[in-house]
Amino acid sequence: MKNYPRIKRVEPLSGKRLFVTFANNTKKIYDCSLLLKEETFRPLLNDALFSSVKTDKHGYGVIWSDEIDLSESELWINGLPAEQNSENIYLS
Repeated sequence: MKNYPRIKRVEPLSGKRLFVTFANNTKKIYDCSLLLKEETFRPLLNDALFSSVKTDKHGYGVIWSDEIDLSESELWINGLPAEQNSENIYLS
């Protein structure tokens, strides 16, 4: 099993995206919009809930509630390097 960097910080962005900073200081943007088609993630359509995202206390993922979370591996593998998106980070 591969070890992925833990998550140091997460910030919600417009367009249902997350700006994730990993422990190795790599920054990635993860688009959650595709997840919203799945029943489990549908509550994230609520902007207030989506904006409440926080890092798991051990850095193994991000959490919204006891039922809704994403692992560090999912964010690492499918997140896009923030440098490629730096001009559009805060735009919808």
